Amino acid sequence: MALSILNEDENAIRDAILDLVRKTIAKRSQEFDEKAIFPRENIELLGQQGYLGMIVDPRWGGSGATYLAQTMVVEAIAAADPATAVIYEVHNSLHIEGIWRFGTEEQKKRYLPDLCRGQAIGAFAITEAESGSNAASMRTRAVKKSDGYHLSGRKMFITSAGEAERYIVFATVDPAFEEKGITAFIVPKTAKGLAFGPPEDKLGIRASRTSEMILDDVVVPMEDRLGAEGEGYPIALYLLDGGRIGIAAQSVGIMTTALERSLAYARERKQFGKAIGQFEGVQWRLADMATDLHAARLMTYEAARRREEGEGQRPLFAMAKLFASEKAVKHAIDAIQIFGGYGYMREYGVERLLRDAKVTEIYEGTSEIMRLVIASRLLKEYDLGNI
Repeated sequence: MALSILNEDENAIRDAILDLVRKTIAKRSQEFDEKAIFPRENIELLGQQGYLGMIVDPRWGGSGATYLAQTMVVEAIAAADPATAVIYEVHNSLHIEGIWRFGTEEQKKRYLPDLCRGQAIGAFAITEAESGSNAASMRTRAVKKSDGYHLSGRKMFITSAGEAERYIVFATVDPAFEEKGITAFIVPKTAKGLAFGPPEDKLGIRASRTSEMILDDVVVPMEDRLGAEGEGYPIALYLLDGGRIGIAAQSVGIMTTALERSLAYARERKQFGKAIGQFEGVQWRLADMATDLHAARLMTYEAARRREEGEGQRPLFAMAKLFASEKAVKHAIDAIQIFGGYGYMREYGVERLLRDAKVTEIYEGTSEIMRLVIASRLLKEYDLGNI
């Protein structure tokens, strides 16, 4: 069904990805979740169909599409398989976009084509045990020597760690410099001294591997530094802005499925001689789900349309993620409640909505950090029309 808020081309992209997801990705989603199978075949398929690196210029292997188009793809995938959606989002918004926007011409030529074709998966490594929300306090060191930078440290909670072929790794040339010392590097999985911990046993998005990353004197050639020395922190902030739009879209996808499943069940399930959808208590939940879904989608699409405006729209990106992620959790709980006892059973798949939704309030900026970003701007200058 076409959305009136999209133009003809955007609706065509939306229809095409929804059709692809229904015919392929949706079919094995439950199995991949239950067995924690990394869905590499999904990423390869998306590459073959032209859905990777969508915003990248065609000469580097992308399709030159809008950021909104890529955002709609995240949403569509998440409606069927949130695990594939977050792998896709990190690969595109954090890794590919990082090289495309901040890489040298040689780096783009060398790395982007394989990434856009799905022949290599990209990851993003910034989080540490003592450096989560406060990335400026990271301790992974980058020591510059004659043969390149020597990286040592540990990263944790890294999406696709051990599965991805390439990583954008953030390290500091000197902790005393705080954020001004942080520098970004492109590191291949095959680098000597690079190792990975076992997959974390997570509550949700179980098909997406999350592991620790251990760097033991990993040598990175000078030509694989991403951006200038000391520019890693603003690079990370810029990329995380896009990542937050992606997580908002992931949340919208989860909300879509919560509403669709709840509506179908409310029409079919009968109690006291009539469908439960005729009871006011269920109707109110459905009405709230539909209203919040529409609002979250509008916020996310607006954020995607304004992505190119950069840092000035950072509060808007934060608002979209904050609202969409918290409503996704709320309405996943509503879906379980509408299903009653069946909603609590894994057989029906509704409990998975809550398991997958919860992390959207945490990764790529917690809800608390999103509120801090929004409030900081409000306190400096309150101009909602230009936020």
